[in-house]
Amino acid sequence: MSLADLTLSPAAAQRIHAIGAAEGHPVMLRVAVEAGGCSGFSYLFDLVETADADDHRIERDGAAALVDDISLALLKGSEIDFVDELAGAEFRVRNPNAKTSCGCGVSFSI
Repeated sequence: MSLADLTLSPAAAQRIHAIGAAEGHPVMLRVAVEAGGCSGFSYLFDLVETADADDHRIERDGAAALVDDISLALLKGSEIDFVDELAGAEFRVRNPNAKTSCGCGVSFSI
């Protein structure tokens, strides 16, 4: 699978830059998928300063997201986005492989 199968939205890139500016140093968004959650798999988001040797790097406008091998396979065709709505602001994955997802959007099944 190619990294072109996973993208970072302009809104996500802007938010990563904004967080880095607030922290006073660049940060990257680590996105992972793990077994669990109410629908079978859960998305995990973390902000990190350095990448692991086996991370895949997805970039847009100088912002970066990191994904491990196993998660990359489950995220094929997805977009990592950032939404700021009345209910709250959060990073979100728009995953075309998810057959169902929970109401909070954090877990899914394939």
